[in-house]
Amino acid sequence: MINALLWTPLAFGLLGLFMPWRLAGWWATLGAAATLAVAIALLAGFDSGAAGLQDSVDVNWIPGLGVDYSLGIDGLNVFLVLLTSVLWTGATAFAAFRDQERPHLFFLMMLLAETATLGAFVAQDLLLFVLFFDLMLVPFYFLFGAWGTDRAGGPTAAAATLKMIVYTLIGSLLMLVGAIATAIIAAHDGGQITFSIAELAKHPVGDGSQRWIFWFFAVAFLVKMPAFILHGWMPDAYRAAPLPVLAVFSGVLAKVGAYGFLRVVLPLFPAATVQFQEAVLVIALASILYGSVMAFTQTNVRLVGGYSSVAQLGFITAGIFALRADGADGAILQMVNHGLVVAPLFIIVAILAERSGSEDLREMGGMALRAPVLAALFLIVTLATLAMPGSANFVGELYILNGLFQAKIVFALVAITGVAMSAYYALRLYQRTMHNRKPEGMTARELSLGDGLVLAPLVLCILGLALYPQLILHRTNRSATQAVAATCSPIFAASSAARSSATDQCPGENDARPYELTANR
Repeated sequence: MINALLWTPLAFGLLGLFMPWRLAGWWATLGAAATLAVAIALLAGFDSGAAGLQDSVDVNWIPGLGVDYSLGIDGLNVFLVLLTSVLWTGATAFAAFRDQERPHLFFLMMLLAETATLGAFVAQDLLLFVLFFDLMLVPFYFLFGAWGTDRAGGPTAAAATLKMIVYTLIGSLLMLVGAIATAIIAAHDGGQITFSIAELAKHPVGDGSQRWIFWFFAVAFLVKMPAFILHGWMPDAYRAAPLPVLAVFSGVLAKVGAYGFLRVVLPLFPAATVQFQEAVLVIALASILYGSVMAFTQTNVRLVGGYSSVAQLGFITAGIFALRADGADGAILQMVNHGLVVAPLFIIVAILAERSGSEDLREMGGMALRAPVLAALFLIVTLATLAMPGSANFVGELYILNGLFQAKIVFALVAITGVAMSAYYALRLYQRTMHNRKPEGMTARELSLGDGLVLAPLVLCILGLALYPQLILHRTNRSATQAVAATCSPIFAASSAARSSATDQCPGENDARPYELTANR
């Protein structure tokens, strides 16, 4: 079933090349919906109490180099796979309702991007993960560059895309070097060369090697998210991207970087993770504060969403590097929450831009009176964005802050300010688009049936998680706890410096959330 999940989008994309151009979008939507059905079936059969991978595939691919075609599902990725399928179905349907230039190629690139993203989430071989991670760049390069929009006073879509590719490609090349070095160093220490993440985690490389390899992976993931300092490609790329493409790009691809920390960095480089914990937390807090400040100073609605994503990914990174089970649980929940919020946000941005002919907040307003359904749906998205108590986003941030308070209370106090700032920029966006005086020339009309069919299910998902966030937390807790515990168990065999710097992160007898480390200790 996991092979069907991975290759169904690409198969539909290739077959769609032979469809009449008027049906290309709907055929692609059918392919995304079929992938969603497989993802739902995988979740239905997922056993939250089972240890290890489920629905796994493990086949020798390049035996001489120790590379396997290894796929699997566990608590770290099962909901990210579902999120990917949900958002791709919605974004593809939204694009199908509109005319696209060269629709066959457009929807082929969309579905190829879905396959590459799913591959990054389910890959259990380090080199296979890197391959899918890099493959994601190819379709988005064409989607941003060929179907993007040139903005007056800014770089062309091609130039913005090139800037994005340069940033992300440098990070990807560093990660490739780090992956190869990890396998070779591990083999040199007495084992057979392998890229299996599970096997490499059993025998981490030495502390000295971990230090520099850690940053090779960290740079690749922080660029993808994007994090403060490494976000320079984001403003131009977000302004140029087609909005249906931007919905999945911001909603899903940023999560691949955060997921990479849990899947790869924590288990493979535990000593370096502990040593550089505070450095990454500083980057995370800088992302929260910088992203929040920039979000409430922007007038371009795309960039409000873009900078809010920088802030939210900062929260997710902080949850991961709290190195506590609560923080990791909250980070996974918040990855799903953010995707479910930011994708409808960009779809609403597209609808508002069509009504006003502009993406400037100062040229929008007056929609609530003439479009109450759109206003109601947007209000739910807004309240989730600012983590209103009762929303799943509130629960996710609460878990993250709880884990951060246990680990680094000063960092937690600074992170709280980001919660307050998110309320300002989210309400500002809603107020100016829905309730300000309607500008001259702006068309205020209700949602079309097609747009309603795209937006309503996404908003229902937001409401469903608000009512029952335990749907995710119950199924992710075991895997999240094991991922964080990996940073503790190797410490007893690590250097004294690493041990002393990590003492506070190791669970003790009085911890409220028990870690499964007895055997390792």
